[in-house]
Amino acid sequence: GYAKSERSDNENYRNGYKPKQVNSSYGSMQIPVPQDRKSTFEPQVVKKRQKDISDIDQKIISMYAKGMTTRQISETMEEIYGFETSEGFISDVTDKILPQIEDWQNRPLDEVYPILYIDAIHYSVRDNGMIRKLAAYVILGINAEGKKEVLTIHVGENESSKYWLSVLNELKNRGVKDILIICADGLTGIKEAIAAAFPKTEYQRCIVHQVRNTLKYVPDKDRKAFAADLKTIYQASDEKKALAALERVTEKWTPKYPNSMKRWKDNWDAVSPIFKFSATVRKVIYTT
Repeated sequence: GYAKSERSDNENYRNGYKPKQVNSSYGSMQIPVPQDRKSTFEPQVVKKRQKDISDIDQKIISMYAKGMTTRQISETMEEIYGFETSEGFISDVTDKILPQIEDWQNRPLDEVYPILYIDAIHYSVRDNGMIRKLAAYVILGINAEGKKEVLTIHVGENESSKYWLSVLNELKNRGVKDILIICADGLTGIKEAIAAAFPKTEYQRCIVHQVRNTLKYVPDKDRKAFAADLKTIYQASDEKKALAALERVTEKWTPKYPNSMKRWKDNWDAVSPIFKFSATVRKVIYTT
């Protein structure tokens, strides 16, 4: 509450700095710690009696994982810790996790997975000064204990049966012998790849994606009624009743929205496996 060198009537006041030696992942260093006459000041970044700040690399990795650039991290480190860290230094720290990522991506997997989900996260990346969209395909399994487990993440540009076959064969090479159900959206070539790699596996189209794709071009005024009619298809007790509902819904909405129900008929072989299962299992494979 007063300027440097200005006299103060406060009971307690600043009393310069004292040196403190701390250890970090990058060697030992000395830092100046502000102090006051009554020793009540509590440093927030390097706390009292803390002699080790080696988790600083974890903070750098955390910032990097949140999408900050190396320059932004460097500026933030200087702002918080008061010492300069070059962009090259930041890159060296973040590169340390690459072997861990490779180990994780090559770890052995279980022999059997009851259910596998494949879904994409789309994000923008800078490549040679250009921003372009990429898809990270997350392959999530439910293991025999009923727990979710991310098996791998693939960054892909072009979907094709050849691409998906290489992804599924990689799972086989890591120890997977059987998958009961694979739930995915209508990824190009996925159906053919599953038939080649795991011929006994059921391919189930994600119902939520199927509904979204149908309602995409339906205006708000009809969307609620249309969605309610679609429920009569995928919530039917068996496939026979579902086909009857499909005919009714198609007949009702096709005059107004000619192509809206085309995907249901074209993809029926991938939509219909859901009717083989109980309500409990259906709930699990209803969406990715």
